[in-house]
Amino acid sequence: MSGVSQRVRSLTLPYAFLVVMAVLSAFPLVWIIISSVKPASELASDPLSFFPSEVTFAHYGKVLFELGALRNLGNSVIIALATTVLTIAASTTGAYGIVRFFPRVGQKLTQLLISTYMFPPILLAVPYSVIMVSVGLANTYVGLVLVYLSFSIPYAIWMLTAFYQTVPLEIEEAAQVDGAGKFRIFLTVASPIVLPGIVATAIYTFINSFNEFLYALLFINSSDKMPISVALYSLSGSEVLDWGAMMAACVVIVVPSVVFFLLIQRHIAAGLSEGSVK
Repeated sequence: MSGVSQRVRSLTLPYAFLVVMAVLSAFPLVWIIISSVKPASELASDPLSFFPSEVTFAHYGKVLFELGALRNLGNSVIIALATTVLTIAASTTGAYGIVRFFPRVGQKLTQLLISTYMFPPILLAVPYSVIMVSVGLANTYVGLVLVYLSFSIPYAIWMLTAFYQTVPLEIEEAAQVDGAGKFRIFLTVASPIVLPGIVATAIYTFINSFNEFLYALLFINSSDKMPISVALYSLSGSEVLDWGAMMAACVVIVVPSVVFFLLIQRHIAAGLSEGSVK
């Protein structure tokens, strides 16, 4: 009995710590959600009240229909999905090629690729602007996606190289003996083993592209092509801040990332279990 009590006491502190950290992490998002359904008068008179005296969805109606945030949200989803798909397609083949065909220089090459993150984004804003204008891609989805790819692909290759290095060479040699070609081995043998890493890289790329602000602000001028991160910034340009609309817009921005993560989460678990079996 004493052993059981000691075990309960030993588990209480870690679980209590995890609960406190979970509450602290979730509190800002919960506060934003609650504030987004408060009436404008209550936000102005008593902004620190936790529970709203009245629930209203007027701020969501204003953000989605009057301010056109639904269109901006669609722009962000298109740009983020295009960046994610192209990044995964390029980085998986690049990382596998580095590991299997350039193993000696692969580590130094990935370190060179990740060095692109040493440059502050604002430092490359002017060169990118000149290039986009000269090739006619300014104020286009394609131009913004290409800019995002220049950052996301090197980092994704760096991440995936470490995963592909864990694939046993014996498995690929066995598949080669059975008649599989290089591309088939990459697609049906090596990539399924590192699926958790591919999914994690896709989530990281999608969220980064969806939330990116600086280049979207510089390269997209039309309101009909503007992503949601820049559209949210435009709400702070007025003399009187519309806190209700800003809170509702923040919730609208968070929803696609959460939905994308929930849709792809089961693939992470499936990939982990598949990798453990192999």
